[in-house]
Amino acid sequence: MLLRTVRMTFAPDRVADFLDLFAEARDRIAAAPGCHHLELWQDARFVNVLTTFSHWDSADALEAYRQSALFRETWARTTPLFAAAPVAHSQVRVGAEAGKT
Repeated sequence: MLLRTVRMTFAPDRVADFLDLFAEARDRIAAAPGCHHLELWQDARFVNVLTTFSHWDSADALEAYRQSALFRETWARTTPLFAAAPVAHSQVRVGAEAGKT
């Protein structure tokens, strides 16, 4: 299981645009092959900073999604809203936590 976070800083006046876009795309992203979980978090202090948190079968499943038309279209509509470059991280669980979802 691959755990993925993408921290995105939006122009303050574009947050509502992104929330609308995410609401429109969320179910389709969550239904992508290999995606088992998708959440959107908003920073408690900086409301223009949002993070997606997702669970993927593998790095290959994530990469297949990243090569999809859905990702390309959604990302093309998202990037003009940024105030700073996004920061993405992929992690895997280790030790006793590795078997839990």
